[in-house]
Amino acid sequence: MRSRIVAPVDTMGCESLADRKDSPVDQRLQTLVALMLSSQTKDTVTAVAMKNLQDNLPGGFNLQALIQVEPARLNSLIEKVGFHNNKTKYIKQTAELLRDRFDGDIPDTIEGLVSLPGVGPKMAYLCMSAAWGRDEGIGVDVHVHRITNLWGWHKTRTPEETRAALEAWLPKDKWHAINHLLVGFGQTICLPVGRKCGECTLAEKGLCPGAVVAKKQKTVGKDKTVVKTEIDGMPVEKDVGREVKVEQDVKAEDVPQTNVMDIEDIGVSRTRRSSRRR
Repeated sequence: MRSRIVAPVDTMGCESLADRKDSPVDQRLQTLVALMLSSQTKDTVTAVAMKNLQDNLPGGFNLQALIQVEPARLNSLIEKVGFHNNKTKYIKQTAELLRDRFDGDIPDTIEGLVSLPGVGPKMAYLCMSAAWGRDEGIGVDVHVHRITNLWGWHKTRTPEETRAALEAWLPKDKWHAINHLLVGFGQTICLPVGRKCGECTLAEKGLCPGAVVAKKQKTVGKDKTVVKTEIDGMPVEKDVGREVKVEQDVKAEDVPQTNVMDIEDIGVSRTRRSSRRR
């Protein structure tokens, strides 16, 4: 089923955004920056920001350009991504660290990658796979965490718990593929809100324990009948319709939902609520 679906991650995912005409070192840098930009940001927006950097950084998208570009200019080039002010700061700090501590290249270890500002485990594992071709862990984002829990593969509370649970049984040669497959599936079919279970082969075959089952809901409408008559010699039309009950299929995802948070926002929101209570 997934092979028939073209998702944003297939054409605009972080591993697709580096300029293949550039050197391997510059391509690895661009992959890392794309991952840093992607947090809390749709792939389509990340792709536009990356194109802005590739087209507008003097001398090309390389380490020297990131070091020399003014923060305000860098910020303007990535202003559409989420938390662009913080990301501007992280990218500038990272560029200097790569120059001073990593010989001008991105780190080739998980420990080195997570030591960079704004880079967490998910980004590090995805970067190792996309930039260095080494699968040392599963990159677990909101889609992978949500869908694998929905399927009942495990009951985990955080992406890191999900990663550990998956790596305990999933063959290592599937670690790279699972992120790509589930992210695309989550972007197109198994959405965070409004899951398209009617288009899902797993739901159709009864293989998804989280599939939404359609329920019958009665609604009241009118069977409209118009009768022409006269009042005081003037022709008028009168509605003498009768009320009828109509049964409709209403799915749970059709009901409006609010306050649906990205998994990376949950901790922040709780902290803010606690602060307000005090």
